[in-house]
Amino acid sequence: MARAGLTRERLVEAAAKIADEHGFDFLTLAALARQFDVKLASLYSHVKSADDLKAGVALLALSELADRADEAIAGRAGKDALIALADVHRTFAREHPGLFQAARFPIDSTTAAASGGARLSRSMQAVLRGYSLVEADCIHAIRLLGSFFLGFSVLELAGSFSHSQPEAGVSWLRSLDALDALLKGWAVSSAGQSPILPS
Repeated sequence: MARAGLTRERLVEAAAKIADEHGFDFLTLAALARQFDVKLASLYSHVKSADDLKAGVALLALSELADRADEAIAGRAGKDALIALADVHRTFAREHPGLFQAARFPIDSTTAAASGGARLSRSMQAVLRGYSLVEADCIHAIRLLGSFFLGFSVLELAGSFSHSQPEAGVSWLRSLDALDALLKGWAVSSAGQSPILPS
């Protein structure tokens, strides 16, 4: 019988806190059961498995990140929008390291299409419209930006930039300058082709 007061939403929110405090890799059903002082079996009325729980945390992470991204780029275009979107990812990684990792947990394609991940992709596309990229270059640019946002944040969280100067924030800004220039260069080299149209 399910423990009174337990819901999937409460369990996922508690799991998200565990992930942030101890690491997403350390998130288990047993840890969650201890958090609520219940038997492990009590959780199975709400989550099917550890992977189901982690998928729930992943969806929560993607939704929160997408909300921040939408708010950050509203009313901005070009380089301003690029910096705003990038800063959202870096700040989210610092404030919620467990959720940042959770956002990369594999989920099925149908669920992914309706998740915050799809909204993040649309935010990327909105930023790229300011650069007048052609449709053929859009996917490459989205992958490039996603790789930079993720890679820089993961390395920074791991302390990889802590043993050299200048501090990481300077490299972050210089890298965004370089990405802005690259995206403008793509637009120039693709002149005459059909640009990305607003969705």
